[in-house]
Amino acid sequence: MKCRYIFPLMALLMGVACTKDYEKVPLENITIDYVFDKDDSLGTNASKYLNSLYSTLPVGFNRIDGDLLDAATDNAISSLPGTSEVQKLATGAYTSLVAIKNEMQWGSYYNVIRRASLFANNVGVVPVKETLSNGLSVKYVWKSEARFLRAFAYFELLKRYGGIPLMGDKVRELGDDVQIPRSSFADCVKYIVSECDAIKDSIRTNPIENPELNSHRATRGAAMALKARVLLYAASPLFNGGNIDNGNNLTGYTDFQKERWKLAADAARELINSNAFSLLPTYTNVFTTQNNSEVIFFRQGDNNTDVESTNGPVGIASAQAFGRTSPTQELVDAYPMSNGKQISEAGSGYDALNPYANRDPRLRYNILYNGATWLNTSLETFEGGINKPGGAVQQTKTSYYMRKFMGNFESGTQYSSTSHDWIYFRYAEVLLNFAEAQNEYNGPDDEVYQAIIALRKRAGVEAGDDGLYGLKAGMTQDEMRNIIRNERRIELAFEEHRFWDIRRWKIAEKVMNQPLNGMLIIKIGSSLTYNVTPVFTPKFKAPAMYLFPIPYDEVVKNDNMVQNPGW
Repeated sequence: MKCRYIFPLMALLMGVACTKDYEKVPLENITIDYVFDKDDSLGTNASKYLNSLYSTLPVGFNRIDGDLLDAATDNAISSLPGTSEVQKLATGAYTSLVAIKNEMQWGSYYNVIRRASLFANNVGVVPVKETLSNGLSVKYVWKSEARFLRAFAYFELLKRYGGIPLMGDKVRELGDDVQIPRSSFADCVKYIVSECDAIKDSIRTNPIENPELNSHRATRGAAMALKARVLLYAASPLFNGGNIDNGNNLTGYTDFQKERWKLAADAARELINSNAFSLLPTYTNVFTTQNNSEVIFFRQGDNNTDVESTNGPVGIASAQAFGRTSPTQELVDAYPMSNGKQISEAGSGYDALNPYANRDPRLRYNILYNGATWLNTSLETFEGGINKPGGAVQQTKTSYYMRKFMGNFESGTQYSSTSHDWIYFRYAEVLLNFAEAQNEYNGPDDEVYQAIIALRKRAGVEAGDDGLYGLKAGMTQDEMRNIIRNERRIELAFEEHRFWDIRRWKIAEKVMNQPLNGMLIIKIGSSLTYNVTPVFTPKFKAPAMYLFPIPYDEVVKNDNMVQNPGW
């Protein structure tokens, strides 16, 4: 652990010391005592500090140097000509010395951890008098928020690297011993879960008070959602019985325990039974309607047209866009028909000559395809069409564009400002987490069926005569596992789940070592022909790529730092 993570106090507190026109306090005089002021009954400076901590969380929209993380999976590829950072991520073109920009962020997350600990250790001296309606002191609620952010940062490290050094509450300074070894995977899981349990009753509850000011804050629901996700990952094949380095307690558990699935199911069930959240009736509005019933924790964004202009289809004169994300044919094929049957399933009604007709409505909510309506235009993604003109201009490589996260711009002629909050936890994921864990522990019981049915019903899938929304009655555990994994893929597409799911399920070496496809569409007269065509071949080097390498300089500077296998 290097001392470069020592907290840069003056830089962080620019917003505390300065106003629009002058400095109230000279920057050189800012100290810890100024931030955590024993005479500040409003906690003004401490509050600003905490808000600055929230602002360090990453925003997922095209964060990998302009691309979505899903473009490093079998869900999408980058439309950027040449080699992009996300393409390097998809082909394993990184090492402990050469990291992927905006993804392998060891130092960034440890910075969050250090700053959160600094806040939690010092906020107690601030004489904030405000209390919430439930009687909780605001300053202790703030402390719990900081502990949540610290636990969240630890989980982000854990899923990338396996066991990592746990720093506890100690904030190390220059000259302190920083030769800290990695903690075991099991100890890291135990610590994060214990933090979630410790804070859940001393933090804001849902629905949150004064959402206009506080909706971005961590709540009891966020702590419960983090716990459920951590336990789901811990129970998954990569870490629970499928350790890539047998006997290595840094890279996973050294045994398999079925009960880990029960812990994950119980954690998700607890949040479900709290009745604090519910599915929003309209799928697309989840991502553009603030303070809605489905969102559990998010990073507040701006009202703008950035997602649309970055990822929208090219070729529409009134709304310039750059089509950065090209969804794959594999993702398109994952969406079932409107009757809930997979396109390859007998009786589905799939027509290869009209491939986008009568599909699960989530297909059109997430992906723009040939013939879809966008900005009052029928999209032409056939070869030479206005939205796939060929030539040097950046455009779709697969005949598809991403539609998710965008405003409802099917009509109109140009984009207008839309809310773009990045959602870390939403209720739909909690249902999927529960369904997966419960199926692995107890098989496809009624609770599992009902969780998947709820999602399909909200999406607009037809109920069918049996009311099962296309699900087969009496499925085996394996059959339901395939359904749940596919449901996660299509429901949570582009939300930074697929990259980690294919790793924790330990299937990345299969799905990422074969060509990814697009659709080659040829128009002759008024007729269209559709041909699946390879567009990109990723590469996954197993077992090394199931975890990221510890940064080289961390290993060199810390004699107790053990590198991950294969790096």
